[in-house]
Amino acid sequence: MSREEEDLEETRAPLIEHLIELRRRLIYSVAAFFVVFVVCLTFSQDIYGFLVRPLAQLVEGEEGRRLIFTSLPEALFTQLKLAFFAAMMIAFPVIAVQIWMFVAPGLYKNERRAFLPFLVATPILFTLGAALAYYVVFPIAWQFFLSFETVAAQSGGLPIEFEGKVNEYLAIVMKLIFAFGFSFLVPVALTLAGRAGLISSDWLRDKRKYAIVLTFAAAAILTPPDPFTQIALGLPILILYEVSIYLVRIVERKRAAT
Repeated sequence: MSREEEDLEETRAPLIEHLIELRRRLIYSVAAFFVVFVVCLTFSQDIYGFLVRPLAQLVEGEEGRRLIFTSLPEALFTQLKLAFFAAMMIAFPVIAVQIWMFVAPGLYKNERRAFLPFLVATPILFTLGAALAYYVVFPIAWQFFLSFETVAAQSGGLPIEFEGKVNEYLAIVMKLIFAFGFSFLVPVALTLAGRAGLISSDWLRDKRKYAIVLTFAAAAILTPPDPFTQIALGLPILILYEVSIYLVRIVERKRAAT
């Protein structure tokens, strides 16, 4: 066997080992997601009750309030979407750990120590963003939209009453939860980019005005067309952007000190 063939065999073996390890981590991740999905499907009615609670509290005591579905399979698909949505959130830490266990052996000890805090911060920040949407934004936004209802006696015509479709309501709820959750990951993404040397704190300061424009453009796309929800999403992102500048600056100081 020639020297080139020996080198090829030496590199092929580690590649096969990495692929086997990747397959193992993917199997664990898919299995964890499937188990959580089945459990969430069992409790889909409880998940639905939790997500619809901000609206239900606003119309509590009013007769005739309900959410409807207009096609036969819609209720079934709604429960499947709810289970998938909940399983994605609950199983994410397990999936993140599997990613970490696949990547960590290829990192130096100091790199593992540097990366681990970001792995821990990611689900925490995502949960904080989702909680802001659920406990603060939803009650105010839903009250704003319901304020446009009218009754025939006041308008002199036919009443305008809310009778929403369950899949449309849950779609906007899940969209906002993910939008707020991922927006809170801005410091993680930018700090990792700064640690990798892709960006600097000075670059972030210079691009601040563009970040403001892009932030509110994204907020206008991801949220309903009301100013409160857009500001409620855009303002935390800008605050977290400023935090990211500070964190990247800390990374640069530590790098300069070593």
